[in-house]
Amino acid sequence: MSAAGNTEHATPGAAILLVISAGFCFSLLDVSAKYLVLSGVNAVFVSWTRFLVHLLLVLMLFRGWSNRGMFRVASLPKQIVRGIFLFGSTVFNFLALLTLQLAETMSIFFFAPVVITMLAGPLLGERVGWRRWAAVMVGFAGMLVIVRPGFGAFGIGHLYALTSMLSYCFYVIMTRSMSATESSASLIFYSALAPVALLGPAVPFTATQPPDLWHLVILLSLGFYGGIGHWLLIRAYRQATTSALAPYPYLQMVWMVAFGYLIFDQFPDAWTIVGATIIVSSGLYIIYREQVLRLRRSAAPSSETGELAEKL
Repeated sequence: MSAAGNTEHATPGAAILLVISAGFCFSLLDVSAKYLVLSGVNAVFVSWTRFLVHLLLVLMLFRGWSNRGMFRVASLPKQIVRGIFLFGSTVFNFLALLTLQLAETMSIFFFAPVVITMLAGPLLGERVGWRRWAAVMVGFAGMLVIVRPGFGAFGIGHLYALTSMLSYCFYVIMTRSMSATESSASLIFYSALAPVALLGPAVPFTATQPPDLWHLVILLSLGFYGGIGHWLLIRAYRQATTSALAPYPYLQMVWMVAFGYLIFDQFPDAWTIVGATIIVSSGLYIIYREQVLRLRRSAAPSSETGELAEKL
């Protein structure tokens, strides 16, 4: 193979660095949110503030005063529902952080690729072969290891974390289905606008005065971490394919464990580590299979061969 061919298929180091940096921003977001909710700041208000600052950043980054395409949509109701799912993922995650360790919530969140694979068939019409179904079941077993229902480990925090993860899955499913008709700028803009607008009336009832200036700074920084994190992801996916970059977000677990230990003096127990390892392995295998199938479909001489590849 020629050097040009190798370069074509190589993942740019800059793209990898951008994804890792995005994961670091998202880790700072969760750490800051946990710090705030444990300090008594209402989780719904924390979520609303996060999206408000995020919305302002999006308007500045995409130059909303001149980028009119950002406001044009093919389906406003779908944009609103998608934004609600993203908000649900955020607020339930913040509620989960009241009682769970950072590593626990992240481990459950990493189950999302498995659930998305499971939902892709009935909701998107994508075929899922028996190997990926096996990976789904292995991932589910890993989640059971973490939550351990029936053994006194399952609590309200786990329920919040599972709801957050499911909300995120539906958010991703809608993003996939809408990406053909909506611009990237509009998807980012309305995913922040919808929560801010819909939850605005609840602000007077959930607004919590931060204890001091330090907590106020942390509160305002949430939107920065979220907004910059998404912006970094956008730049990364312009330089490399989703499948090429898919394994690197799992490195976020390293940041979460480190922050949990350094800031909250928490370290995941053996069950969480084992369960997270199972879930990550399952997710990575699903990513690998999707990449293999894409290559087979592109090289398939007939539609019948391509369909056979998908069944596997």
